[in-house]
Amino acid sequence: MKQKKFRAMVVDAPDSRSCSRSIQEKTVDELPEGDVLIRVHYSSLNYKDALSATCNRGVTRKYPHTPGIDAAGVVVESAGGTFAAGERVIVTSYDLGMNTPGGFGQYVRVPAEWVVPLPEGLSLRKSMAYGTAGFTAGMSVYEVTGRVGRTAGNILVTGASGGVGSLAVAILAKLGYPVVAASGKPGSAAFLTALGAREIVGRDAVLDAGGKPLLKSRWAGAVDTVGGDILSTVVKSMDVGGTVACCGNVAGANLDLTVFPFILRGVRLIGIDSQSCPMAHRLKIWEKLAGEWGVDMEDDLCREISLDQLDENIERILAGEQTGRVLVNLDR
Repeated sequence: MKQKKFRAMVVDAPDSRSCSRSIQEKTVDELPEGDVLIRVHYSSLNYKDALSATCNRGVTRKYPHTPGIDAAGVVVESAGGTFAAGERVIVTSYDLGMNTPGGFGQYVRVPAEWVVPLPEGLSLRKSMAYGTAGFTAGMSVYEVTGRVGRTAGNILVTGASGGVGSLAVAILAKLGYPVVAASGKPGSAAFLTALGAREIVGRDAVLDAGGKPLLKSRWAGAVDTVGGDILSTVVKSMDVGGTVACCGNVAGANLDLTVFPFILRGVRLIGIDSQSCPMAHRLKIWEKLAGEWGVDMEDDLCREISLDQLDENIERILAGEQTGRVLVNLDR
């Protein structure tokens, strides 16, 4: 098995001024030590993967490297019998695809504590249609719906046309919440309406740079995927007792806020850390995605590509042109 050959995307940075990526043939014995060897059948493309694939050392320190923070496949070998050969499993988060070779290769070897058994009712393909984006959306929805009732008022989702945002819209709509989807992509209205959004607004409609410590109440809850001034505005615009789940910083890492939304309206701002989520909670979220939160992941929400098509799709996501989810089929 050690000499088993497989295909993988390899990103290399021989010096600080150069970065290249190509599909290469690797062998299993080149993988790092780990408890579980998995034959990967599906992965997905995330913004973090695109950063790793362009030699962003804030994501990946050492090259050559295989990105892919998501992987779903079948166990080939498992030290200590933790998993059975042939068992279908998911690996997301932790260090996968960052500094550990990830799901853009047909095999990965990882610690047993990173591995999630595939929940009943969920296929390998659909698990990666969700991937880290769906898992993050699920964690966000869990926090908001646990504190905000269906009749409390509108739920805002920012960055709604992206991977996390679009899945948050779809899940919340399926659960019966009135969703307002905010997107900076003018052409995404039909896409978001099809996911169940009751109203679509532009980025400017949820942004206020006036500097007031509190704004008119607008939202019972929110899933914010962008951060920065938009998140600051959202927090200032929450209803009394409102909850905001925060999981991104593409619009900025700083927040211009006072304590007033928290002490005068009882607003809750909850950070979502999908990378180091405890396993018990991780299993709970995956079970919900496999069951009552399950959404249709066909063409409207998810597009499938091959390993050879990754390069062009990495450029698309970096240019802000990706809508919904991109599924990577390692068998194509």
